[in-house]
Amino acid sequence: MRIAVIGAGSWGSAIARLLGEKDIEVSLWARSPELALIVNETHCNPNYLSGVALPLSVVATSDLALALDGAQAVVLATPSAAARQMAHSLAASPMTPDTPLVILSKGIEYATGMTLLEVLADELGSPERLAVLSGPNHAEEVARDILSATVIAAADEQTACFFQDVFATPRFRVYTSTDVLGVQLCGASKNIIAIAAGIASGLGFGDNTAAMLMTRGLAEVSRLVEAAGGLPQTCMGLAGMGDLIVTCTSPHSRNRSFGVALSSGITLDEYERTAHMVVEGAFACRSIPQLARKHHVEMPISNMVYDVVWEGCPLDEMITALMERPAKPEFY
Repeated sequence: MRIAVIGAGSWGSAIARLLGEKDIEVSLWARSPELALIVNETHCNPNYLSGVALPLSVVATSDLALALDGAQAVVLATPSAAARQMAHSLAASPMTPDTPLVILSKGIEYATGMTLLEVLADELGSPERLAVLSGPNHAEEVARDILSATVIAAADEQTACFFQDVFATPRFRVYTSTDVLGVQLCGASKNIIAIAAGIASGLGFGDNTAAMLMTRGLAEVSRLVEAAGGLPQTCMGLAGMGDLIVTCTSPHSRNRSFGVALSSGITLDEYERTAHMVVEGAFACRSIPQLARKHHVEMPISNMVYDVVWEGCPLDEMITALMERPAKPEFY
């Protein structure tokens, strides 16, 4: 089998390694010709996952048409903000119209409120061949074969099962789901809560605060998923609670790390320049509250993160406003 992995960041590289270790021929597309050359010469990605060896079956290229040539499946691992542009490029590529495609990115398109699978379907058509992968899967650990699990969501069961078989290894367990909406909303929303958890940690708050933010954050996500038409049980699964826990607590989490940096006055631009990574939660906190308002759902933590990141509101004022909201039942 030959699979094209589009995007040579940490997650794309980790998945390329996982597939390559299964003796799958992987064509890894990198935006930078220089990075593609280094990957092929050294069999590692020094910009992301340095020290992790890539199998010889992984070959990098900066030529998108070459990466897609003969591919029996496509893995899209670019940042969520680039999903439409990349989908447009894929539509103009030699990729056949029925090639299965799975996206690893997590986000909601701000301009349209579309999920990323909706964006792909809008540009590529054939929604039955599209899937999304989500779960508590930090690239740094998947690349080191640390026991992990994930979920593949697709409207078409055959597509979900195809990618389940493609990705499954003895150390990477793969489940399937038909709740493509719920899985995507969980994946985008949990990044916002992780920023809040990072802010709390950076300000010196404790375990009680972290647990409060994760629990009430999950309540926010659950309300949105149900109101938008997703399945509430998805929020208790790998794409929901599982991903929320790891993103809010792990030192590998760029969203949590950004929250810590934000608490000390570092801006989003400054953080991304230093980390050389996109903070997906910073962009999700623009689109998710917008979607919540459409469905008349309260998401106070997400709104607070938006106010801090994009409006420059003082942290102490936001925390006070969050904690002094009117008292209410826990479940309503």
